[in-house]
Formats: sequence, structure tokens, C-alpha cells
Amino acid sequence: MRLAIVTDAWRPQINGVVRTLERITAELTATGDTVEVIGPDRFRNFAMPGYGEIRLALLPRARLARMLDEIRPDALHVATEGPLGLAARAIAIRRGWRFTTSFHTRFAEYVSARTRIPPRATWALLRRFHNAGAGTLAATPSLREELVRRGFRRILPWTRGVDLELFRPGARDAWHGLPRPVFLYAGRVAVEKNIAAFLELDLPGSKVVVGDGPQRAALQSRHPAVHFAGWREGEALAHAYRGADVMVFPSRTDTFGLVLLEAMASGTPVAAFPVMGPKDVVGAGGVLDEDLHRACLAALEVPRAQARAEAERFSWPASARAFRESLTLV
Repeated sequence: MRLAIVTDAWRPQINGVVRTLERITAELTATGDTVEVIGPDRFRNFAMPGYGEIRLALLPRARLARMLDEIRPDALHVATEGPLGLAARAIAIRRGWRFTTSFHTRFAEYVSARTRIPPRATWALLRRFHNAGAGTLAATPSLREELVRRGFRRILPWTRGVDLELFRPGARDAWHGLPRPVFLYAGRVAVEKNIAAFLELDLPGSKVVVGDGPQRAALQSRHPAVHFAGWREGEALAHAYRGADVMVFPSRTDTFGLVLLEAMASGTPVAAFPVMGPKDVVGAGGVLDEDLHRACLAALEVPRAQARAEAERFSWPASARAFRESLTLV
């Protein structure tokens, strides 16, 4: 199969959408499919206001149409709702192509957190975008139920995976010198991640933030005792997870949370709110509580082997198979 994936989230961005698409592409290619990922890096692009590391394609429709003509895909997947996603949707509708989409990000809440635009207005636009396709892939039961309630049609299951070889238990010396226990956050440092809810907790030991983003400078100034480590990838990220005692996930708006799986696969239990994402993923691998302080302390008692066992329920080959089975011929 020749598959074209159009996405506004792609390298050099570091986030769950990019990591998911990278792994799915690798898995499908390994089993014989041809996968072409079309991201903003192949177009004239500009920085998203207030979020410089995110690049958006500038007027991509004509060039994208030529690319799709060259690829001649058997299937088209539109992964995001940005300029490239909108252009791909318009091209497909004009040509009478069938295509699938995926719902990764609760943009309605993210937009509302930064502006005064009410979430219902953004949800209406998202519903219109996705309902034009042959199906919308969603990662968790909680998300699929919400999308159905909001009027999205043809919702398809597509879970995620984790690299159990890279993210594994092992030496725990990453944060040598910091007082124990070490409570770790990993991910984008942005307002929608609700990181302040973690940093403001009165916890024993040390707090560590792995990642970067537009809120880093303000949070670092406000919390000088917190260790901000910046982005880490690959083995360095796995080492960071292993060295922590608890992974704290304060977000209330994520649709899945790959970092949850990565931490648990490394043997590190999770503390989080009982919301979409954590309640679908964590299971016995951590503690969910509306009192995040209580969850953090209780997670210290979760056996690390138990956290690892929860992560082992997920695999990238299974995720890739589910993704491929959802595709529809153009």
C-alpha cells in the first residue's frame, strides 16, 4: 500500500503526535508498505505565534496537491487540523477521495486557555473538519465517548504503543545528587499542561522538569528550587524516567499521554488526576486522585515492577496494525 500521511506536527517538533507518527511509519515500512509523511518542513513555513518551535506551512495547498499527484497514494490520512490538514481535506473533497483523520489534541481547551474564544466554537470547527472524512481515529475509550457525545461520526479505535526495549528498568542514577524522592514531569512546558499544579505542591525531595516550551522561563523564575533539565530524547530520556521515583502528570486536557507509558515501562509509577488519558492508561501502574499531592505520595508505594507490567499491555506493532486496518482506499 502507498500511504500518504499529512501532518502539521512533524520534525523537528518533539511531542506525542510526532513520536506516534514516526513509530507508525517505521512499523508499516518494516512490513512492506510505502509511507510518505508530508509535514511543514517541506513548505515555506512560519513560527506559530507564542509557540516558536511549532512551524506552520504557509499557503500549502497548490504544492501539496502536486506532491499527492506524484505520490499517487492508495490511502490518505490527515493527522492534524492545521494549515496542512485543512489543505489536504480540501484537496480530497474536491477530488472525491476518501480519507481518514485522527484526533490527537483537545484544541478547544488549548485555544480557550490562551484566548477568550469559548470551547464550543472550536469544537464546532473540529467536528466539521473530521466529519468530512471516512473515519476519525481516537486513542482511548474516554476520548471516543466524548467525541460521540459531541456529534463526531465514525469514530475508530487506535491505541498507542511504547518501546519496551528503550524504556526499561535499569540503573537509577540519572538524578544523582538531588535529594530523594525525585518527582519528575516530562513533556511540553506550556500552559495547557497545568504544570504549576505540580510545581506548587509541598513535596519531599526534589522536583524535576524534563522538556521545554513557552512557559519555561516564567515557571523557572517562579520556582528556583525546581531542576529544569530541558529536552531529552532516546536513551537520555529513558535514563531520566528510570532515575525518578514518581512521574507526575498534572495535565487535565491530554487525550492519551505517551509519557505515561514511557515512565511506567521504565518502572516509574505515575501520579495524575483521574481524567481522560491517565484513567485509560495508568491502571495499577500509579495513583489517580483529585488531590495531586496525595497521589504523588501514594505513588511512592506502587511497586516498580507493577508499573512496568501495566506498560507491557501496549505495543507499537499492535498500534500500527489497528491504524492500517482503519485506512480506506482513496
